[in-house]
Amino acid sequence: MTQRERRTTADERPASWSRGRRFMLRVPIFVILLGILVYVSNATTVSWNNEPTGQTIASLDAGTAVTFDNPRHVALHRIGDFDVTERTTYVTATRPATGEKQRIRVLIREPERTTDTSSATPSGKLPGVVFMHGAGHGGTPDDSFGDVATSMASAGFVTAVIDKPIWSTNDVTRDYPASAAAYDQVVDLLRGLDDVDGDKVGIYATSESTWISSYLLRIDPDIAFQILLSPMVYTPRQSLGFLAAQDFALVGANDGYQSIVRRVFSADATVIGLTNFDLADIPNTAAYSIPTFVAYGSKDVMTAQVEGTETIFDLARKAGNTNVTVRAYPIANHVMRLGSDEEAGTPFADDYANDLTDWAVGTVAGLTQTSERVAGDSLYQSIAVPVDLTARRGATIYGLALHDSMLVMLLVDLIMTIAAAIVTLRARLGRRPRRNALGFAHGFGNALLTLTLTTLATLLLFAAGLGQVIMGVVRLAWGSAPDDDPGIMQWSWPVIQIVCTLVVWAWSGVFARLIEVATLRGILQWPPRAGSIRDVVSGREPVLASTRLGRVLFWITAATMLHILLFFAFWGLFVY
Repeated sequence: MTQRERRTTADERPASWSRGRRFMLRVPIFVILLGILVYVSNATTVSWNNEPTGQTIASLDAGTAVTFDNPRHVALHRIGDFDVTERTTYVTATRPATGEKQRIRVLIREPERTTDTSSATPSGKLPGVVFMHGAGHGGTPDDSFGDVATSMASAGFVTAVIDKPIWSTNDVTRDYPASAAAYDQVVDLLRGLDDVDGDKVGIYATSESTWISSYLLRIDPDIAFQILLSPMVYTPRQSLGFLAAQDFALVGANDGYQSIVRRVFSADATVIGLTNFDLADIPNTAAYSIPTFVAYGSKDVMTAQVEGTETIFDLARKAGNTNVTVRAYPIANHVMRLGSDEEAGTPFADDYANDLTDWAVGTVAGLTQTSERVAGDSLYQSIAVPVDLTARRGATIYGLALHDSMLVMLLVDLIMTIAAAIVTLRARLGRRPRRNALGFAHGFGNALLTLTLTTLATLLLFAAGLGQVIMGVVRLAWGSAPDDDPGIMQWSWPVIQIVCTLVVWAWSGVFARLIEVATLRGILQWPPRAGSIRDVVSGREPVLASTRLGRVLFWITAATMLHILLFFAFWGLFVY
C-alpha cells in the first residue's frame, strides 16, 4: 500500500466519539459492574437479630457473701485457717485422636498436717479441687491459679493445678474431649490420695474450659461440685459471635463493621479442617447437674451474662439440680480481676475468693444455703446471643477462593510492577531518554496509575479502620473504657463506600474508552478491518499500549483491582 493509500484509509476512519455517546456507553457498564458488586454484597449478607437488647437480671441482694444454715455446728473453715504445703507429681495424658502423649506436671497444694498443737490442723479426709485452664496456648502450674488455689488449700481443700493439656493443638484446634479426659485423670489422682475424700472432688473452670467441663461431666458424673468463672454457656460460634458483635458495638464501630462479624462467624470452618466452631450437644443438662457456683464481672464484655444465667438455671432444673448460685461483682473483668491477670499481683475483685471458698466449704459439708441464689451486682447484656447462627458452606468456599486469588493477583501484580519500573527507569536514564517506555496510549497509563493508587489507598483505609476496631475490642476485654471519640472506625466505612462507588464509575470510563478506541481501530466491527488486529498487536496502532509489557501490566493490574472490589463486596461494602 502506498503512502497516499495509507493516508486516504486513515482519513476515512471514523472520528472520536462525542461525549454523549461515551456517556451512553459508560452508564450501562457502570450499572453492570456496580450491580455485580451489590449482588455479591447482598448474597453474602447474614441475617442477625440483636433483639432483645438491654436485658437485665436484678440482683436479689447487693451483698455477695454465701451463708449456710448450720444446725450441727459443722466446722466451716475459711481462707487462712491452715498453712499450705506444695508437692509435685506427674501424669501422662494421651490424645485418642492421634495417640500423642503429654507428660503433665501436677502441682498439689494441701493444708499442712502437723503435730504442733499451737497450729490449726485439718482432721479427717479433705475435699479436693482440680483447676481447669482458660483460653491461651499454654498454662503451667507456676503461672496459673496460684492465689486462688493456695487460698482454697488454706481453707481445707487439696487443690491440683496442672500443665494445660494441649499436645500439638493450638487455640483454634483444641481437642476438648481429650482435654476433658486429661483433667479427669487428675480428678482420679486426687480421689486416690489417702487424705482426700473421693466423693468430694470438684472442679474450677474458667472461660474456655467451661466447654471442656461440659464434656468432663458427661464422662464423670461423680464430680462433686463446680465453680464456673465467666462461663461460655453456648457453642464457640454463638459465644464468640456474641462477644465480637457486642464489643464492636461497645467500642463505637460503624454498623458496617458489624457485617464483618456476621460473615466471619457464619463461616464453615470444617472447610479448612477446624471442627471446634460447633461443638456437639452444648449446652446440655449434664453440664449443670451438680452443685454449681457461677461468677461474673460487670466489666466482662465477653460473656452473655443474662441469657447464660437463664440457660444455666433452666438446664440445672431439667437435670434435677436446684443448687445453683450466681454472684456478680462490680468492676471485675472477664477473669474476675481488677486488671490484667498477665500482671503479677493483680487482685481478685471484692470478696470473690472468700465467697467461692465459703460456698465450696458449705456445699461439700452438705449444708443448706441461706443466702440468695443470685446476688451482687445486677446482670446486664446488651444484645441477644445469636443462637440461630449457622455455617454457610457455599459462602465460605467462595470467600476462601476470592481471598486466595486476590493475594495471588496482588503478588503477580507486584512482580509486574517491579519489572515495569525497571524498564521505565532504564529508558529514562538511557542515552536517548524516553518518558513513556511502556508505550501506553490514549491516557490509559495515567488512568491505570490513578485507579490503582486510589483502590490501594481505600484498602489501607479499610485495614486501618478494622485494625482500630480490633485494638479497641482488645482494650475493652482487659477492662479499659471505650474512647469517647471512635475516630476512624466510625467514619471510615461510609468513606470507603463512597470511594468504591467512584472507583467503579472511573473503571466504567476506562472500559468505555477501551471499547471506543477498539472500535475506531476497526477491531470490534465484523469482520474486523483488514490489518487492524496486526497493527494493534505489533504496536503500530495500539489500543492500550505499544509494548507487550504495557498491555500485560494493564490487564493484570485491572484484574487485581477488580479482585479488591470483589473483596470489598464480600465484606458488605456495597450494601447501601
